[in-house]
Amino acid sequence: MMAFDIAKIMELIPHRYPFLLVDKVVDVVPGESCTGIKNVTINEPFFPGHFPQKPVMPGVLILEAMAQTAGTLAIDFLGEDAQGKVVYFMAIDGAKFRRQVVPGDRLDMKLVKIRGRGAVWKFDGKAYVDGELAAEATLTAMMAGE
Repeated sequence: MMAFDIAKIMELIPHRYPFLLVDKVVDVVPGESCTGIKNVTINEPFFPGHFPQKPVMPGVLILEAMAQTAGTLAIDFLGEDAQGKVVYFMAIDGAKFRRQVVPGDRLDMKLVKIRGRGAVWKFDGKAYVDGELAAEATLTAMMAGE
């Protein structure tokens, strides 16, 4: 199976520190599915301001990490057709948060394409920690020029 290391992820999507929220993408089935990995550490820039006494990864950033994972899959699959394009959210449906994500957790984000035609892609996303569902949503995104 294919995998994307951090160098490949940074080739595919424009996000950079402190907003690059996926460390590795594994189990890549081109244009169909993949699993993004985010190693959550206490050094994340959002922890000092988000419940500093009990650090919890913000749910919207879990969704963003899932979207970045989906973006790597779509852009890699489209190849030259996606050159210079950026992926933007169009919709987030059915978002549910099932457990907190805290420093020390490894977030495994499983993304499966529901539909992908040219510029518009839709994914089923589920994020897990130690095999336990942490968050889920259906993500719709559009690729557009910069």
